[in-house]
Amino acid sequence: MTADVIVVGAGLAGLVAAAELADRGKRVVVVDQEPEASLGGQAFWSLGGLFLVDSPEQRRLRVRDSLELAWADWQQFAGFDREEDHWPRRWARAYVEFAAGEKRSWLHAQGVRFFPVVGWAERAGNSVPRFHITWGTGPGVLEPFARRVRDAVDKGLVELRFRHRVDELVTTGGAVTGVRGSVLEASDVERGVSSSRVVVGEFELSAQAVLVSSGGIGGDHELVRANWPSRLGTPPAKMLTGVPAHVDGRMLAISEAAGANLINRDRMWHYVEGITDWHPIWPNHGIRILPGPSSLWLDARGRRLPDPLYPGFDTLTTLAHLRETGYDHSWFILTAKIIEREFALSGSEQNPDFTGKDIRLTLKRALPGATGPVKAFMEHGEDFVISTDLDELVAGMNRATGEDLLSAADIRREVVARDQQVDNSYGKDLQLTAVRGARKYLGDRVVRVAAPHRLLDPKAGPLIAVRLNVLSRKTLGGLETDLSGRVLRAGGEVVPGLYAAGEAAGFGGGGVHGYRSLEGTFLGGCIFSGRQAGRAIGTVV
Repeated sequence: MTADVIVVGAGLAGLVAAAELADRGKRVVVVDQEPEASLGGQAFWSLGGLFLVDSPEQRRLRVRDSLELAWADWQQFAGFDREEDHWPRRWARAYVEFAAGEKRSWLHAQGVRFFPVVGWAERAGNSVPRFHITWGTGPGVLEPFARRVRDAVDKGLVELRFRHRVDELVTTGGAVTGVRGSVLEASDVERGVSSSRVVVGEFELSAQAVLVSSGGIGGDHELVRANWPSRLGTPPAKMLTGVPAHVDGRMLAISEAAGANLINRDRMWHYVEGITDWHPIWPNHGIRILPGPSSLWLDARGRRLPDPLYPGFDTLTTLAHLRETGYDHSWFILTAKIIEREFALSGSEQNPDFTGKDIRLTLKRALPGATGPVKAFMEHGEDFVISTDLDELVAGMNRATGEDLLSAADIRREVVARDQQVDNSYGKDLQLTAVRGARKYLGDRVVRVAAPHRLLDPKAGPLIAVRLNVLSRKTLGGLETDLSGRVLRAGGEVVPGLYAAGEAAGFGGGGVHGYRSLEGTFLGGCIFSGRQAGRAIGTVV
């Protein structure tokens, strides 16, 4: 045997599993097709949001949360309704218990710290704010596990083999006993940049167990479209990409060929607030806006989205609605006063204050004006139009798309109708009611939600329009596993020697989120499923 365990994929789930295995004295080989610079995978690029329940941060903000409330929210949002949801539902319950139990203390003991204001992303799913931003963002989440793995490398327990692409799972007598694949040429590209696929050799490794933690399909738009569900309408012809190109889904098909059961492949999570990165790292690079609730949301023809499809409320329902319009984009109209308070950009590189753990820079968020990264998009981003005049703004929006889809008169009617309700405390505009409700939460009132005001108030200007695109992101289905991370065949029988964790396993069981995800549960799902699998493997090899 080359090792006790082979881990395929050096992302967050793989690192967590490898660290847990090394703690138990197991010899582990981690293989990854990317260069060493990309250790940690796509988790590095995240904002570092983690789903926690009844945390000290929530309690300090007078947020009352509980395991029972979180579990009710999860079930309602997930909508489990299939026979194959047996293991995903069990994983979901176990994960919510973890999030309400030892998750925070376990991470805290390893040095993870959180921003004191808890966010309220995906308000249609979460009854209370649960989005805890890690101090250090995605790199801060990765750091303790990368450190533990590096320590294990120094001890001779873990070997990291980069530029090793797995092409086949080796089976012996019905059990998975290793991997076989191609050695790719050395590459010195920076993290996230597409690397060469030139093959310079072959390799084969054997072990008592193989863990697949290679991610999903979000980097391959053709795979996304092939699995796109009819309930979300037709797949967009144009999408931005929210993950590096190496998130290619190859190991899912390779695992299927070895007998694994891939379930819920039509469940996926893509954002509708994507903007084109003006300084891209990977091909077709898109950034997601984490919006507050105040922007006026219009479809490509200038029609206001129906209630309750407000910014930051219900991602997939909004996606399904927009797919019915026949266009691949929509628009926000807002003011400078809104953008400086309500626009956060997802991604470690878009939040240098949080990522760099820079308190002085973080405090500047309380000052007037948008953050530096948002200002950069306003100046350079192809999806941003800015004007002090509404008619000129609409003309700029039409120029941005190259089509005269928008009528200035129609959009003025939408804006004026909305503005007429601002000063009416008994107003009938339900979005403004939602904004006022959001401001009752201290965290939103202080740093997240602008005070209601007229969009046409010159003191709040200039006016800003932002073109929004579909942004590919997460695979919610995956390899079916039991609570030990053991991969199952279609009939429920275990594939001996094969385990899965992270996005490749639908973050647990083959689809822990069901149809919809409560925000902050992707990184947490990688951590929990990697820990579960690592600990389980450690008891049998």
